[in-house]
Amino acid sequence: MGVDRRRREVVIGLLVLLGCGNAAGIGCVVVSLTTWAPGGLQLLASATVVLMTNAITFALVFWELDCGGPVARAVADRREWPDFQFPQDEYVQLARPGWSPRLVDYAYLSVTNSVAFSPTDAMPLTHSAKLLMAIEATVSGVTVLLVAARAINVLG
Repeated sequence: MGVDRRRREVVIGLLVLLGCGNAAGIGCVVVSLTTWAPGGLQLLASATVVLMTNAITFALVFWELDCGGPVARAVADRREWPDFQFPQDEYVQLARPGWSPRLVDYAYLSVTNSVAFSPTDAMPLTHSAKLLMAIEATVSGVTVLLVAARAINVLG
């Protein structure tokens, strides 16, 4: 069990670094908007990279967080103490036998949360899941609002 715990600590550390890198990317977009006038395509490309990095980062964070991580989910007989409730958890008759969430489920959760700024498919059940979803939606919202404000400024 020590190896699994160590692996999880390393993965969480790497996810924190990825999150810091994403925060730095957002900072660069904000600084570029306030100190100089980037071209429309450059700004759009930078914002797209930030939004994609944000979605990928949080997909991996959700994947690692839920039910103690992918290793714990793989060895468990059933999902105990989940951080997210997927539709297949609620409507077992609609899920294929032996269903458990995979990385693609967490990627979908992350993308829909960042685009809709709210939970759409899976619901957060724990405080940490709610907080992480709120952070992701806030980062996405701020990025979109900054780019929209700059576009309106250029047009107006």
